[in-house]
Amino acid sequence: MPLPITYQSSFGGFDYLGLRKGKTGAVEIVYDDGVKRRLVWRVSTQAKESVLGDALRNAVNQPRVLQALYAELKRRSIGIEAVA
Repeated sequence: MPLPITYQSSFGGFDYLGLRKGKTGAVEIVYDDGVKRRLVWRVSTQAKESVLGDALRNAVNQPRVLQALYAELKRRSIGIEAVA
């Protein structure tokens, strides 16, 4: 899987969503609001890179990125778990 993949908000905000391979080799989703919040989740279900990319691309282009991300992942039955 050729990672990382990154997306920036098209609304002029600083929201960032990306895919990367974590230290354990698992695929991770990274969210950064550009100010103070950075969140990382490990993808816990099998999902193709194209499906994950579509979910992230759709979410980052919404006004409420985190809520849109959760909705996109749920719609595609992609499980995630928070990384400390």
